[in-house]
Amino acid sequence: MPRNPTPPDRQSEERFNEERATYTMKGSQPDLETGIAAIREVQATLKPKPGVYRMIDARGDVLYVGKARALKNRVANYTQVERLPLRLKRMVAQTRSMTIVTTNSEAEALLLEAQLIKRYRPPYNVLLRDDKSFPFILLRADHDFPRITKHRGARRAKGNYYGPFASAGSVNTTINALQKLFLLRSCTDSFFARRDRPCLLYQIKRCSAPCVGRIDAAGYAELVGEAKDFLGGRSSAVQAKITTQMEEAAGALDFERAAMLRDRLRAATFIQGSQAVNAEGVGNADVFAVAQRNGQFGVQAFFIRGGQNWGHRAFFPAHTEGLDEAEVLTSFLAQFYEEVPPPRLILTDRELPEGELLAEALAGAAGGKVDISVPQRGDRRRLIQQAHRNAEEAIERRQAETGSKARLNRELAEFLELPEPPERIEVYDNSHVQGAHALGAMIVAGPEGFVKGQYRKWNIKAAQTNDDFAMMREVFQRRFARAQDEDPDRDGGMWPDLVLIDGGKGQMSAARDTLEELGIEDVPLIAIAKGPHHGRDGREVFHFPDGREKMLPVNSPLLFHLQRLRDEVHRFAIGAHREKRSRAITASPLDEIPGIGPARKRALLLHFGTAGKVRAAALEDLQRAPGVSAAVAQAVYDFYHPGG
Repeated sequence: MPRNPTPPDRQSEERFNEERATYTMKGSQPDLETGIAAIREVQATLKPKPGVYRMIDARGDVLYVGKARALKNRVANYTQVERLPLRLKRMVAQTRSMTIVTTNSEAEALLLEAQLIKRYRPPYNVLLRDDKSFPFILLRADHDFPRITKHRGARRAKGNYYGPFASAGSVNTTINALQKLFLLRSCTDSFFARRDRPCLLYQIKRCSAPCVGRIDAAGYAELVGEAKDFLGGRSSAVQAKITTQMEEAAGALDFERAAMLRDRLRAATFIQGSQAVNAEGVGNADVFAVAQRNGQFGVQAFFIRGGQNWGHRAFFPAHTEGLDEAEVLTSFLAQFYEEVPPPRLILTDRELPEGELLAEALAGAAGGKVDISVPQRGDRRRLIQQAHRNAEEAIERRQAETGSKARLNRELAEFLELPEPPERIEVYDNSHVQGAHALGAMIVAGPEGFVKGQYRKWNIKAAQTNDDFAMMREVFQRRFARAQDEDPDRDGGMWPDLVLIDGGKGQMSAARDTLEELGIEDVPLIAIAKGPHHGRDGREVFHFPDGREKMLPVNSPLLFHLQRLRDEVHRFAIGAHREKRSRAITASPLDEIPGIGPARKRALLLHFGTAGKVRAAALEDLQRAPGVSAAVAQAVYDFYHPGG
């Protein structure tokens, strides 16, 4: 087999060897014998080495990602169809080729499997359906007066990260309390550098105002040290220290300082008292419990750090047909820790079939041995039981919500005269200010709610005036022309069953005419506009492509559902437009020069003062600027003086 030069991740070129079968069995329709033949062709070339395999269908889409201690033996199991459950028989019948990746160990294969599942989201793997990263608290270490802030995404900034937290709300609440407790700044470095008097946070006793010298570096460093101790689990020592200082201040009749220390002590008590779960004595651990009801699985997670509960969240994995709770939890954990750094202790409510292998795979990211255990008694057992109760209750709520949404979708189909309840609803809106920074937005709603990972936005190019109809035409032309190119057969799950437009007759006509020009006549279109009193009475008018109008009663649950869809696309469009406008305001003319990055732009601006002076500078002056090479100076000069 030839080597495929594309590595599964940035570091895998040195660690893994990826091989793709050159022989792809023909036939796009599911056929068990054809699938078995394709698998046997690959199996004949394999060796009993650890690695990861991908099952691929006739279109080249990944059906399944699996890992194995011995690839040859594991892949051979798929040719013994009489032993396979119905779910895997369907997968084999669709398989037409395979991709093989060899690894150094089974633990590496487990990690790579989780990466590839997240990348390809195959239909036959258990999927962690959660498209939001977890927030952390970041205490930065790249400034004399470190800043405390909320952080998501890659951990590139220098500093101490504390988390994960279950939600942005729990992080914000904790940061607010920590500001009262330790008086740490939360402002940006540029804001900090410009201050000549304290800001409002100092006035309300949530910052010590290091920006204007109200506290020196040593005093601030002491507060930072206390914050690290508190977040690291030594909260009792911090509280005892503050209590002692408060008593000393009161004894010295320094009542103002004593009152300030009292408020800090209350903030510490608030943080600990707001914990919904008693995790005292647990230290750093993640707690997981899984429950199942009517074929749906729910996983409840508690995040314990320093004996404090930093929030909990319920997850509902997809593609779990035919699996038991332990298998679902194992697959879930492997994907969960693909992005979240694991603690040294993971508590589960049941033994995992590959618990030791998972612990070995997570040891590198955790910085030491990881213990995955099932508590049998004491506080840890009570914590697991509480997590399990929460998992069961989460499934009950989920199924109740799903039932309500299914009923609303049936009513929606009846009201909008659709042949069946829509599975995928796309909602469109435009946002601009007098035509400037125009942007189109689309949100997606499925049977279980908003699908935020499939939201899209378009920078509108053609319409430079205040013409909403032209903007809507451009958005629809770009969206559906691309859909025709990428998924002409409409079997990729990305075509809508219903399109909802935020607008009236004009927007409806623009969208309808654009789809007709593209030859698309079977996508249901509805426009939602404010009622006769501009929506003050809660009424909405629904415009149909043929010119008909309908309305719903003011207290109709279906009306509330449709308004929620419209409000969500409006929120997304406004937010994206504000972000685009902010970038335009802070943009520099130097950004347009090829090869000029942030460092060189900063060097030019520091030397000349403004972008206008850079533009007017002679070549010799550009060459004398610190940090600017002769080649860069020539590039800048040529950009502004194309004629020489």
